[in-house]
Amino acid sequence: MKTTEKEFDCIAAKREGALRIHEETKDLSFDEELAYWNERTEEMLRAVESAREIEKDALTARSNT
Repeated sequence: MKTTEKEFDCIAAKREGALRIHEETKDLSFDEELAYWNERTEEMLRAVESAREIEKDALTARSNT
């Protein structure tokens, strides 16, 4: 059986992300951690909205050609 090297290791990325978040939040109080997650949620929602606008603009540009 031929083996190939992974280009992206999903499990390793998940673990690295979890460790980074743990390090960022380990000394926070409950209220501070709640604020941390509220801010991360807002960042994610802004990123999703931005991606939707980019996709909408690309679709509009394609339909105008």
